[in-house]
Amino acid sequence: MSGTSLDGIDVALIKTDGENLVERGPSATYTYDPNQQAMLRQALIDASDITDRQQRPSNLAEVEAMSTKWHINAVQKFLDENNLTHSNIDVIGYHGQTVIHRPDVHLTVQLGDGQALAEATKIQIVYDMRAADVSAGGQGAPLIPVYHRALTKQTPMAFINIGGVGNVTHVAHDGYLTAFDTGPGNALINDWIKKTTGDDYDDSGKIASQGRVSVPHLKSALSSEYFVKRPPKSLDRNSFAHLDFQSLSLADGAATLTAFTAHSIARSAHWFHEPPKAWVICGGGRHNLALMQMLREILPNVQSAEEQGLNGDSLEAEAWAYLAVRSLRGLPITFPGTTGVKQEITGGVLANP
Repeated sequence: MSGTSLDGIDVALIKTDGENLVERGPSATYTYDPNQQAMLRQALIDASDITDRQQRPSNLAEVEAMSTKWHINAVQKFLDENNLTHSNIDVIGYHGQTVIHRPDVHLTVQLGDGQALAEATKIQIVYDMRAADVSAGGQGAPLIPVYHRALTKQTPMAFINIGGVGNVTHVAHDGYLTAFDTGPGNALINDWIKKTTGDDYDDSGKIASQGRVSVPHLKSALSSEYFVKRPPKSLDRNSFAHLDFQSLSLADGAATLTAFTAHSIARSAHWFHEPPKAWVICGGGRHNLALMQMLREILPNVQSAEEQGLNGDSLEAEAWAYLAVRSLRGLPITFPGTTGVKQEITGGVLANP
């Protein structure tokens, strides 16, 4: 179950052994209303000065309790809609809401009370899956690559997940995983639209498609040291929030930020040992037609998750379920090539009802 974005909670059901067996079941997204989104946006601001992962300054404790309640409701609604009960589910992988991610100082905070979720749903919960990796010196992200490998039909392959931040998984022909955050995903585009129009996002990329890319602004954004830093590496949602595009029109700003996402994704290929046979685009960003068009112009064989027989909306939630099973079995969920941790390790905290 994934609530990593500000859009809503994704829930997906799979049957898996945490290794090669993956049978995908139903999924659903429960969208946040404007008040919930506003509460989470404020939480990102309130969390900016956290120095200890147990701290809950300002209203963060209240937001954590509310977010947990939203997830409890999402689980119950999902079970009801699919004629399931808690006895049908062995474990829930619970991500929680990331409010700060600074692996450089061994700090990552995902709001969410796993024990409260376990008691309310009567299902065991695996949560806080990034913390062990960050404590061990890893980037704590991305965590989904091992699930990408389980889904790979041909190698080498690149999976791009475009959420608030973009990240890539490269699965080599021998199964070796290379993964890292590529740069901005939807966050900068969404924030630009929110700030200038009040809407939550650029629907289908329509605004960006009407604008012109400002080459000077794009070059400046791509000059960040992050893009020449060797992976593994990861980003916070607000890592590029300092960029100033205020001199651009609404459409030109949207077009330039969309191009920034596309070109930062393309640059990830520099770190692959072998070119992928396909670039599979997952996450909400694949619905942005302007972004998909830009990607197809600068990369070969770009496909949506659906063209690979996958569900790009539920894939991240599926991955948390898969990771929860791996955690229960003591199998590794992060690797030297994905987070930079010195040796592959498991992770997650188990909460029993």
